[in-house]
Parts: sequence; structure tokens; C-alpha cells
Amino acid sequence: MIYTVTLNPALDYIVELHTLNAGEVNRVNNDHKYPGGKGINVSRVLNNLKVPSIATGFIGGFIGDYIEAFLKEEGVNTDFIKVSGDTRINVKVKCSDEETEINGAGPKIDNQDLNKLFSKLEQLNSEDFLVLSGNVQKTLSQDIYAIIMSKCTKNGVKVIVDTTGKSLIDTLKYKPFLIKPNNHELGDIFNVKITSQEEVITYGKKLVDMGSENIIISLAEKGSILITAKGIYKATAPKGIVKNSVGAGDSLIGGLLAKYSQGIDIVESFRWATATGSATAFSVDLCKEDYVLQLLPQVKISEIY
Repeated sequence: MIYTVTLNPALDYIVELHTLNAGEVNRVNNDHKYPGGKGINVSRVLNNLKVPSIATGFIGGFIGDYIEAFLKEEGVNTDFIKVSGDTRINVKVKCSDEETEINGAGPKIDNQDLNKLFSKLEQLNSEDFLVLSGNVQKTLSQDIYAIIMSKCTKNGVKVIVDTTGKSLIDTLKYKPFLIKPNNHELGDIFNVKITSQEEVITYGKKLVDMGSENIIISLAEKGSILITAKGIYKATAPKGIVKNSVGAGDSLIGGLLAKYSQGIDIVESFRWATATGSATAFSVDLCKEDYVLQLLPQVKISEIY
């Protein structure tokens, strides 16, 4: 089974306006409400690809109830831990060609809540995948993902980590199955500015040497690179109009896991991952399976070495 952890979910409230006038009453033209959070996005994409998963993490209050009901209505399995505070709301204002985000802070997570999560994840085994995804909220230790990995990788769980900075580096000693920085995040890790494919590969290989089994580095419209112990591969990006700045990276992870969990090799799963990430970027919400299938023939994989 695939499990996704979202430590700080949100309700993403998206509003669209022709103009935004500060200090005045503004009326929206369209609005949408979606469950937010990187792990939740992965579970929703897997569900769209007809692959089951279980979404867990922390939810609270009426917003938490709304998120859980929304996911269940879509068909996503959930096993959230209820906390005393309220799940946050993120407001995304789309006006003309600009998008402004106002993100909430989220509830405080205490040790009792954390221990409930640890107890769930300690039951996973070598047949399971675990996605640890998103920035760590301020009320938790920045090495929380490493702490989680210390409790479950001893059982052979294949862990995917999608975060940045020290929170990511701390997990490498537990040898995650996959990490997924983009080229800018990769540069930030090593305090360098990356300007070429060769530099992407050089610094990506350093992260593999530090412990990650596989690494995907996304290069936006230039495609993405997969680095494994057996080889390095590049995927071309499909062509399309970007409509959605949220969830493409999460969709890439969902697309890869959808195939790899079914026994498909990592390189072909990487091709699916690229198509899935692009399908979300070209959609208003997270991608649907038919659009992924439409884009898949455009994705070409070449072995660099």
C-alpha cells in the first residue's frame, strides 16, 4: 500500500477576479475549494490514476472535516489524526496574470498527536511505500521526517521524501527510496547557482552518494533528470499551456508511484511521472488519467550515461 503523510493540510480557497482593489470590497468571478497539502495531492493523483493509497496526517475543526469528506467523496482512503486546533485555510487570489497567496499557519501538534502518527507508521512493512511531503510547520522539529524514517525504514518501507533544505538532508542517512528537488532547490542545498545540465547531474549525484537511492530533479519546461545507481536519464517535457502552479511536483511523484508500485521499472515509471506532472501543470486542478495518457507519447527518455 502507498501511504501519504501531510503534516499541515489546508483548504485551498482559490478566487478569481478581473481586478483587485486594495481597501475596497471586491467580488469574485469564480471560486474553487480543494483539499491542499503535498501528500494529499499525491493521494488524489493516485486516485485519479486508479491506484489506491491511504492519506494520513493531522486535521482539525470544521475545515478538517470538510477535507476528509471531500477526499472520501472522491474515493481517497483516509486515516487522519484529529487534533484540537483548526486546519488552516490558504487563499489564492488569481487576478489577470498574477497569483497572490495568503497561507494560514495551521494547528499546534503536540507529542500525543505525534505518537499516534508514529504508531500508525511503525506498522508499515517492506510491501509499503511512504510519501513524506511538504515543508515542516513551525510547531514541529525540522528533523521530523528523519525521525519518522528512523521508526519505519527498519521495516523495509520505501520512503519518498519531497521537502527542502535541512529537513531533506537529515533524511539521507536513512536512505530514502526517492527524493525530488527541482534545480533551484538543489542549488540551495549546496549554496551554489546551477546553470547547466552537467551541474544538475554533478550535484544530484552528490545527494545519491549521501544516501538517496534515486533522485528526480525537475527542470520545468526543460524536462527532468533521473539519477539512479544504475544510470542517469533525461525525460523531455510535453508541450502545453501552464494553467496550474500547484501540484505538478506532487503529481510527478504520484505518476511514478502509480507504475512503480505495480512492478514497472523505475525508468518507465519516470516517463509516466513526467507525463503526470505535466498534465497537472496544464490543468486547472490535479490531472485526470485520460490527459496523462494523451501526453505520454510526447515524453521521450534518453540515457545520458
